Amino acid sequence: MSFSIRLTDEERMLAESYAKLHSFSLSEAFKRALFEKIEDEYDIMVGQEAYDEYIADQKKSRPIGELWEECDI
Repeated sequence: MSFSIRLTDEERMLAESYAKLHSFSLSEAFKRALFEKIEDEYDIMVGQEAYDEYIADQKKSRPIGELWEECDI
């Protein structure tokens, strides 16, 4: 699959500079950026769901020292 995007001259220069800096083709730079963004947003969503579940279960955090004591650390 291929697609095209419109960039200003400044955006194009920045994208090309970034790609060159990392030894990527321009298409590879965009592909990596897209999937990194998708992964970041997925991680945020999973983290938020875990936090919401934690709050819903009314769990409480405790000082790390208590865990160390339990583990004899």
